[in-house]
Amino acid sequence: MIQFKNIKWKNFLSTGNAYTEIDFTKSPSTLIVGENGSGKSTLLDALTFALFNKPFRSVSKPQLINTINGKNCRVEINFQIGSKNYCIKRGLQPRVFEIEVNGDKLDKNANIRDFQKYLEENILKLNYKSFTQIVMLGSASFTPFMQLHLGARREIIEDILDISIFTSMNSVLKTKLIQLENDKRILEGEIEVAKQKATIQESYIKTLEDDKSSKVSEIKNSIKEADEQIQTATNAAGTITKKKEALGDVEEKKRQLESFRTKFEGQIQKHRRDLDFFHNTDECPTCQQGIEHDHKELMTQRDEEKISELESALQELDTQYSEIEKLVDKKLELDNEIMEANNEVITQQRILQRLNTELNDTETKTGNITDEKDKLKDLAKTTLDKVKNKATLTEDEHYYDVAKSMLQDTGIKTKIIKAYLPIINKLVNKYLQAMDFFVQFDLDETFKETIKSRHRDKFSYASFSEGEKQRIDLALVFTWRTIAKMKNSASTNILLLDEVFDSSLDVNGTDYVMELLNTIGEDTNVFVISHKGDQLFDKFRSVVRFEKRQNYSVLENRKRENEIT
Repeated sequence: MIQFKNIKWKNFLSTGNAYTEIDFTKSPSTLIVGENGSGKSTLLDALTFALFNKPFRSVSKPQLINTINGKNCRVEINFQIGSKNYCIKRGLQPRVFEIEVNGDKLDKNANIRDFQKYLEENILKLNYKSFTQIVMLGSASFTPFMQLHLGARREIIEDILDISIFTSMNSVLKTKLIQLENDKRILEGEIEVAKQKATIQESYIKTLEDDKSSKVSEIKNSIKEADEQIQTATNAAGTITKKKEALGDVEEKKRQLESFRTKFEGQIQKHRRDLDFFHNTDECPTCQQGIEHDHKELMTQRDEEKISELESALQELDTQYSEIEKLVDKKLELDNEIMEANNEVITQQRILQRLNTELNDTETKTGNITDEKDKLKDLAKTTLDKVKNKATLTEDEHYYDVAKSMLQDTGIKTKIIKAYLPIINKLVNKYLQAMDFFVQFDLDETFKETIKSRHRDKFSYASFSEGEKQRIDLALVFTWRTIAKMKNSASTNILLLDEVFDSSLDVNGTDYVMELLNTIGEDTNVFVISHKGDQLFDKFRSVVRFEKRQNYSVLENRKRENEIT
């Protein structure tokens, strides 16, 4: 329950720079009187402006500032909810909006609109429309419950029954459902991308495996070719070796021929020296005796024959040497061929060794493929996780849909409203009868009214007189306050009636209303604004008079002699 303590204002409408203060706890019933334009209805505007940043009557914000002073427009209101004391300070020129809780100012982290939302949703737990339906009635700018459209009626009843939280929950749930749908769409896209990546990865792995198989096959073919080359070169070396062996030791033969050549050439030279000696010498150099002509002829002939034999033998030797040299060259050629064949064997053996190593590495080394398969596993796990997340979101969506159906107007709220409708209708009719208005008034679950006379004739709210309408409006206000007190939701300790007694109610109606006001309980302080001070003065415990002095509204308090203090 909101326990309003007091409100004060200055430079607000026709009020001057001195604070005007109203004590909400002073008296159970207070009559506020004054001439037209004296400022007696300013209380209504100050109250709603302080709480909801808008006046009760159709006045723009700039018009709220006193036109004479033109600045420092201020309204302060104090109230208590449970153990917490609140003070709301609001002003214009300069703009002020402060909330104090137990003397400490709340930190305003957001803009004024958000701060206002915090005030309504977390502290008052009432919006402007619901507050005015429960606390105020009668102003020309005020729209009674029965003149509201069905949606607005529902909103007020939901606030009174403290079930508007379901609307907020439904709004939050709608946001969550939208976010969930977005998350699902994102996940579906991510799953599709992951599947495409997996397909590409599988294709890549297949390519790597095919490349590996092709490379192994290629290496094996190269190994086979190397083996064949080795075998061919080995066979060639064997054949050439046999040819070389068939030639025998031609080097030795060549050396022998060269030895014979040297020997023959030495002998030829000796015989030629002897021949020269006998040709050129007539006596023996040793014994100094003359050499006989015959002996010289004999020796000359011998030497000439030997030289001829030796030259002939040397010529034959040269022929043999030429043949041997050819054989040596052939053998050297064969040696080169053997070396080439052996080199080819060595080369192919090295190639074979490299190929065998490469084959072993290719067959056993699966690093790339293993890494890519690991990537594929990761992709599969990621996809599975996303599928599971989607399944979770789908399950959450199901629960949210169930909750949404429960939180819709046709769900749990309607069930609660249906449970309270008989009580609401009973209270309305009770208060109508108390005001001597005997009709059967019923609201259905759509908040459409059915009004029947004693004779069961059906009427609409619009078909009644202004006085009858006002009785219905009063009955509804009393009903809402009773329901609010039952729920302890939107209950307050003040009721403000603006000019309710001034126009449409006759004398009997006034008496009936006063009887009702006297029965609403000591915990409710009633403030009635009226022009009929002379007629109503004796019916109230306290009287407040507003007067206009030097263009400013001034408050005067009148205390009745019989007022209980």
